Amino acid sequence: MKKLSYYLLSGSLVFFCFTANAQNFALGLRGGMSIPNLTAGSGNQNPLNTGYSSILGPDAGLFAEFKFSDLFSLQPMIEYSTQGGKKNGMQAFTVPDQLAQLFPAGQAPQYLYANYNSQAKMNYLLIPVLAKFGWNFSKTSPWRFYLDAGPFAGFLLSAHQITSGVSPVYLDPQGQQPLQMQQTGVTQHQFQPQPQADSKIYAVAGTSAGITQDFNSNTDIKNQLNTFDFGIEGNIGFSYKLGKGNLFIEGGGNYGFLNIQKVAADGKNDTGAGTVVIGYSYWFGK
Repeated sequence: MKKLSYYLLSGSLVFFCFTANAQNFALGLRGGMSIPNLTAGSGNQNPLNTGYSSILGPDAGLFAEFKFSDLFSLQPMIEYSTQGGKKNGMQAFTVPDQLAQLFPAGQAPQYLYANYNSQAKMNYLLIPVLAKFGWNFSKTSPWRFYLDAGPFAGFLLSAHQITSGVSPVYLDPQGQQPLQMQQTGVTQHQFQPQPQADSKIYAVAGTSAGITQDFNSNTDIKNQLNTFDFGIEGNIGFSYKLGKGNLFIEGGGNYGFLNIQKVAADGKNDTGAGTVVIGYSYWFGK
């Protein structure tokens, strides 16, 4: 798929070079809102990669449109796209070394649970090539309806896991079994938490008190993710002709086919987003 995307992009660039002077073409800008969500891919699902809901972010693009007929045109684009999702409330997290020391060697659970807010925010550069079909409302109407669809290559620009909140730690996802020192045989004196920049852990006073974790952090996770994606994008919109320019509004979305995680233990998630944008294009040629 990665090679296919390179071929598509290279072929498109060559095509544009040969046709820019000969065809009726437009250049345009678009911008608006991205409504992304992380979808758990099939297989290898776990509490870490499920339960995400949508977040909001910007979406913007620079595009060219090459018109072959009144019905059909080809639209390549360079697009900045926000991707990701959020989980608020009781959720799982992997057991950090500071808490693993509370359990006998080799007996720490795979996950613990706490009540906090978490947001995965990723920014991509998408390069879609869209086949576009459009119809005027009438021969004299300035209004036009269109739809487009096509493949894209995606390149990860940045990725952060942003968490917030302070919560007792639980052994179960229902929050009914708080993690307590007396359950492990470790005393307050023996427990030696080592706060880190992205994970501050401390114990409430008393050997029978529960353990509390501070989740306030902003962690760069780009090195944990695959930096390339491949998928499909599509839009439906309306445009209004103003001289040699067009104002338009459209809604659509994109979906990536490749799992974003490098490590299988982190689960499998696919990126995707709905978009609502407005824009302007200016036509050159006839």
